Amino acid sequence: MRRLGLLGGMSWESSVEYERLINEAVRDRVGGVASADLLVRSFDFSVIEALQAAGRWDDAGVLLADAAGHLVLGGAEGIVICTNTMHRVYDQVAAAVAPVPVLHIADPTAAAIEAAGVRSVGLLGTRFTMEQGFYVDRLRERHGLEVLVPDEPDRTLVHDVIYDELVQGVLSPSSRAAFQSVVGRLVDRGTEGIVAGCTEIELLLAPADVPVPWFPTTRLHADAAAAFALSD
Repeated sequence: MRRLGLLGGMSWESSVEYERLINEAVRDRVGGVASADLLVRSFDFSVIEALQAAGRWDDAGVLLADAAGHLVLGGAEGIVICTNTMHRVYDQVAAAVAPVPVLHIADPTAAAIEAAGVRSVGLLGTRFTMEQGFYVDRLRERHGLEVLVPDEPDRTLVHDVIYDELVQGVLSPSSRAAFQSVVGRLVDRGTEGIVAGCTEIELLLAPADVPVPWFPTTRLHADAAAAFALSD
């Protein structure tokens, strides 16, 4: 089994889900008491969040790239960035650890969308993920998907719920209902599926909460990581 290096703690609620899902996937494939061989670097999210808010992405990239390098020194054979938003610094991390692969979260997500026969998806995530090109452009340009993001004030609502509630472990029925309304407006605009482009959103919404196919990026990324760990 290949050893995985996880860059987590952004937030820890989501990286706990990553560890659970990767270990469950390994156990399901191997059986018995098998679990994943993991190295975990969990950040103090308050440090990362401050860099995000200040637009200091290069500084955040240095932190993650340095941590990824230490995971490789510890024997990691693949790196997983356990957050959608911090794929903003994917290129810095990948360059720091090459040729060790960094598994991009958008790629297994796109594969699941394509397998479902969906071409147009609505993307929910932090403001950074919804508004900056690092995520949307990968889905559009590499995978040929049409990607819609919520209009304002829906983008602000989604972003604020993520940071004010979800990353702090707060799961509010009123916020669930608000997210469902955001999804409904995306569907009215013609989207055929919804991408949960923030790992914590999967703690709030389930497939039954949306009227179109649901693409949970944490689970899809974790499944891809487990498959990589078990591949030759």
